Amino acid sequence: MYGTRSKLDLAFEYQSQIAILRPSIYARRANLIVKFQDLYGFTVEGNVDDVNVLNEVREKIRRQGRVWWSLEASKGANWYLHTSIGQGSALKSSLKFSALTNAITLKKLIRQGIPPVLRPKVWFSLSGAAKKKSTVPESYYSDLTKAVEGKVTAATRQIDHDLPRTFPGHPWLDTPEGQAALRRVLVNYSFRDSDVGYCQGLNYVAALLLLVMKTEEDAFWMLAVLLENVLVHDCYTDNLSGCHVEQRVFKDLLAKKCPRIAAHLESLEFDVSLVATEWFLCLFSKSLPTETTLRVWDIIFIDGAKVIFNVALAIFKMKEDELLLTNHIGEVINIVQTTTHDLFDPDELLTVAFDQIGSMTTNTISKQRKKQEPEVLKELHQRLRRLESFKMEVEKA
Repeated sequence: MYGTRSKLDLAFEYQSQIAILRPSIYARRANLIVKFQDLYGFTVEGNVDDVNVLNEVREKIRRQGRVWWSLEASKGANWYLHTSIGQGSALKSSLKFSALTNAITLKKLIRQGIPPVLRPKVWFSLSGAAKKKSTVPESYYSDLTKAVEGKVTAATRQIDHDLPRTFPGHPWLDTPEGQAALRRVLVNYSFRDSDVGYCQGLNYVAALLLLVMKTEEDAFWMLAVLLENVLVHDCYTDNLSGCHVEQRVFKDLLAKKCPRIAAHLESLEFDVSLVATEWFLCLFSKSLPTETTLRVWDIIFIDGAKVIFNVALAIFKMKEDELLLTNHIGEVINIVQTTTHDLFDPDELLTVAFDQIGSMTTNTISKQRKKQEPEVLKELHQRLRRLESFKMEVEKA
């Protein structure tokens, strides 16, 4: 995708040689905002404290990489590619103690972060993408690309509209080559699943998958896994019914896990979907720093969509004291957006998400969804009828 020996490939390969970010002495003295690039080519703005956090995170990445490579040396090459972890929580039982030990080790390792150089391989295997790809002919993606070339649909028109707005300024995504690759992934999937077609938000998800996986075909299959196996059904269909259900579930969970925050936001008439809808549709790719987003995705591909709720709740929980002092909606939005922008340390977020919020079972989330779904569908049908009635009145006039 990037050509041989691209800058991104070299950045991954020489992970241990990542340079320490050093803001100028003038920036340190004045505590000015500085700009720098992260591992995936995105320009990041932050103060000197943020730079220090990023340096610490990069050192953690290096240490975590050494742990993974040490296990490769002791357990055998690619040991993690043959270890089963049940998506949604439980480790699959095994008669072999060694296999169970490997599964427990892997689960712990993934929570601590997958080194960037290993992410493509680990994700592709453990998410189910490799298995999904194996069910179709080897030429499936190339054949699909040829078959849909030149075809125009409502989905392709929307994709073409959104391409220039997808991470503008990125050194690869914001080029003709990058946009062409992203377009093929999105267009191909829109034909694979016409019920989904294309929904705004998928462009950001697919773009980040491209940067991680480094090939169009692998990014395509990872997108297929997300939409077909991980995320809730109908999350990206025309009426976004699945996303509306998720927002209702999130509101209920916020009241249960963070009652003081929920009560205060209700007194302000603040609808959490104002900020959370983007989190659920873009999987935090537009909100959190890149490495933090990918650490969240590491866990999503293993534990499923319930992780999104943990992380969303954690963002509110981390700023509980500040949020309780707000007096209007604008203050709430500003606090939440500032918080997500500055979450450069993934461990800070994930510690709150899983240690303070606590784990939630897939079964619990499913029950909440079933409870909310009828009411959401009822409201969507009523909205559709009002729209149809309005159209008829306009036509009569």
